[in-house]
Amino acid sequence: MAMGSNGASKQANSRTLFCQESKERNMFVAERFLSNIRRDYGKHPVSTDGGTWYPQACRFLKLRHHLHSPFEKSRIERKIQYIKYRTESFGDYFPCRKENCKLNHVINWMNLFVNYHNKKVICA
Repeated sequence: MAMGSNGASKQANSRTLFCQESKERNMFVAERFLSNIRRDYGKHPVSTDGGTWYPQACRFLKLRHHLHSPFEKSRIERKIQYIKYRTESFGDYFPCRKENCKLNHVINWMNLFVNYHNKKVICA
């Protein structure tokens, strides 16, 4: 089963604003993701990698949308790969033994990781 990652960052200082794992990639997941970001950070233009579900979600939420340049895409993909790697490492060291686990421990760890990463970026 493939897992999709959604991540939002503020380009000026490379802070990660929001990170989310999902089992599906579609307009409804993208709309929920973007609507959570808009609720917390206000209405801003959305720059994406070309996934067909993002323009649909942006139209629904009345957000301006554009595709990133290859340079922006490589920076963002590198950051998402790093977050995925660290999340997998966490799962290797602290595997969940619960049946029907809802992955709350992973979500809590991702929030902790994002907060730690942002604090490191700000202090640098």
